[in-house]
Amino acid sequence: MNPHTKLISSLSLILGTTITISSTHWMMAWAGLELNTLAIIPFISKSHHPRAVEATVKYFLVQATASALLLFSSMTNAWSTGQWDITQLTHPTSSLLLTVAIAMKLGLVPFHFWFPEVLQGSSLTTALLLSTMMKLPPIVLLSLTSHSLNPTLLTTMAITSVALGGWMGLNQTQLRKILAFSSIAHLGWMAAIIIYSPSLTLLTFYLYVLMTATVFLTLNSTKALKLVTMMTSWTKSPTLNATLMLVLLSLAGLPPLTGFLPKWLIIQELTKQEMATTATIIATLSLLGLFFYLRLAYHSTITLPPNSTNYMKQWHFTKSTSITTAILATLSTLILPLSPLILTLTAT
Repeated sequence: MNPHTKLISSLSLILGTTITISSTHWMMAWAGLELNTLAIIPFISKSHHPRAVEATVKYFLVQATASALLLFSSMTNAWSTGQWDITQLTHPTSSLLLTVAIAMKLGLVPFHFWFPEVLQGSSLTTALLLSTMMKLPPIVLLSLTSHSLNPTLLTTMAITSVALGGWMGLNQTQLRKILAFSSIAHLGWMAAIIIYSPSLTLLTFYLYVLMTATVFLTLNSTKALKLVTMMTSWTKSPTLNATLMLVLLSLAGLPPLTGFLPKWLIIQELTKQEMATTATIIATLSLLGLFFYLRLAYHSTITLPPNSTNYMKQWHFTKSTSITTAILATLSTLILPLSPLILTLTAT
């Protein structure tokens, strides 16, 4: 990619995200989302591979449709109430349209079909951006309007997202698709709690970003795209693969790792809101996700490949692991003891 194109796209991505998360007017939020969509397209299509071009077209069509719905929702609300303020979304139809638009942007069930395909057609670094940074503006918009959203609709979408994210990830062999379904399942957890505690949703999102960034950066270091190639990376970098196993278990939500914190707090908050049934259902369905995380952890550390392989081996592991990956991996596994401090900061 041309350095000037890369610089302009990166700056536009940061600018679009900043505009959306700091705006109070619907038109500014919409403009930021559009800027984000246009800025990420060069990153997805940079390889010029047919699969990358297909992913770009799918992404653009879905995001354009979602942006049009969001604009229609805000215009309908402004027509009925005379308000363009994001927090003043009171019209029922506008709330429904907004929920659909944000669900399309995030990839929540039943608008999830595009997400695994787009991630599969992108490079690992672009897939990291799509799974983390591109989801921040919609999550913030959803938290700002959480008081006027339909609880039944969001709870239904949350349960189906956790179920489908776990179920569809079971038979995947492509790592990017597995992480896409993992993202859908985690978004289900966030959607379940967003009406009752927006700050907890944002905390869950930040911790999810932390763990997912670690996994993507580690896979980028070992150049692993499939489970088969993941098996051979142990001999090249044992320490990195052992760390990856811990981060994957943290992403699954096992104590005493970082990923246990958001799940524990969400179940606690749902129980306080007299939604113990919902908490039980999503906790049970997350066992599906746990299975494929354990499978990934098993492939990354325990399974030794046969001596004769049918593909070219990388004899030298030249790319050094960055200090960023080391810091993120540490945070992704060891934050749980700091829970009281985190809760105090999020409460204020």
